[in-house]
Amino acid sequence: MPAEFGLPMATFVVIASMVGVGVLTTSGYTMAGVGSNQYMLLLWVVGGIIALCGALTLAELSAALPHTGGDFVYLLHAYGPLVAFLSGWVSFVCGFSGPCAAAALASAKYVLAPFAIDPARLTLIQRVLATAGILSFAVVHVSGRSRTARVQGWITGLKVGLLGLLVVAGLLVGWPNLANLNDPMPVDGPLAESMLFSLVYIYYAYIGWNGASYLAGEIREPQRILPRAILYGTGGVTILYLALNAVYGLALTPADLKAMIDAPGNQQGMDVVDPIAEIAAKRLFGTSWSTPLSLAIGLMLLSTLSAYLLLGPRVIYAMARAGQFPGIAARLSPSAGTPFVATALQVAMTLVLLWTGSFQWIVLYASVGLSLFSMLAMSSIFVLRWKRPDLVRPFRTPGYPVTPLIYLILTAALALAAFRKEPWISTAALASILAGIPVYYLMKRLVPGGPVS
Repeated sequence: MPAEFGLPMATFVVIASMVGVGVLTTSGYTMAGVGSNQYMLLLWVVGGIIALCGALTLAELSAALPHTGGDFVYLLHAYGPLVAFLSGWVSFVCGFSGPCAAAALASAKYVLAPFAIDPARLTLIQRVLATAGILSFAVVHVSGRSRTARVQGWITGLKVGLLGLLVVAGLLVGWPNLANLNDPMPVDGPLAESMLFSLVYIYYAYIGWNGASYLAGEIREPQRILPRAILYGTGGVTILYLALNAVYGLALTPADLKAMIDAPGNQQGMDVVDPIAEIAAKRLFGTSWSTPLSLAIGLMLLSTLSAYLLLGPRVIYAMARAGQFPGIAARLSPSAGTPFVATALQVAMTLVLLWTGSFQWIVLYASVGLSLFSMLAMSSIFVLRWKRPDLVRPFRTPGYPVTPLIYLILTAALALAAFRKEPWISTAALASILAGIPVYYLMKRLVPGGPVS
């Protein structure tokens, strides 16, 4: 595929991949679970540190190996074909399918939130609307990269602008409630465990800092542009997240959210606080402003859906090119030069998750799977520095080896917390990863030429 994307598009992809579902939905889980707005904001700072350490590590890897496919490429060079295949497999079964399904479902939740819909029918209507969004953006991305760049640029710009407006207005209106952000409490064992588990949701919100690396082969001058796009996008998003969560804290106390979750007749459980931005806006500005804002946020979340539907098929395409997936997945559209078969496969897997799991289940499932393989991908910086000292590295990770170690240790801690708190969902994610091993050897037998070795 020819290189057509520049720094603006690469940065837009990072921002669009990060900003959206997590900060606009799971913040409600964190506030209610931790019971303190002050600790909630502290956890978002920790999440930003994790993301920045990962981004600095990725910047070196992506500049040294600027090829389409992201983590698959780094793991192939560092650990060989089986681990690389499993990385691509994880991206297929949960890494991109999960965020795509979650983004589409979150978008539908915000669009429908202002309307009085029968709770018995609400889930079905949300999934139908989410399916329509997934199919629509798949068509856009298959139709051509120039159209993709225009659509992605516009909706990402509108998303950042709208959230920036919400932050400014929310801080101005909510400033008298500053005491909401000063609510510390004694930290005991159960609270520490809840805080660590809440980092799983926050980790999910920061997922996407590696987004541009999946387009490396389609970016002009990737060794120069990729590190800048990754760092610009990640740094800017971290600041935006802290400001947006401060607005939530000014509007609501953790007790407010717990009352919604525990309210008699609540059939949604924790999912009732998913549209946290709409709930906060209603408290700060009233329904006359919260309703159009909820609709706008719902449409804005399509930017995140668009980004993941753009990136996910690139992994499948790279796997097929390497002989680790049926060769048909490497076919490009004759007219547009886009991976249309890989896109169809990603859409199919996304729809499976959308129609079989709840929103919270999808988020946790994707978070655990991504955290496990993200650790492996970022650890490849140590392996490649040892195996390939001659590799040209236009960008070197500042603070090496401490920077990648911080990322690995903190990500491992939150993964362990997820297994302790939600063992069934975490085990499902692990089982999905391990299921890729027999698939790999089956591919060696069935795919002409077999996986690279």
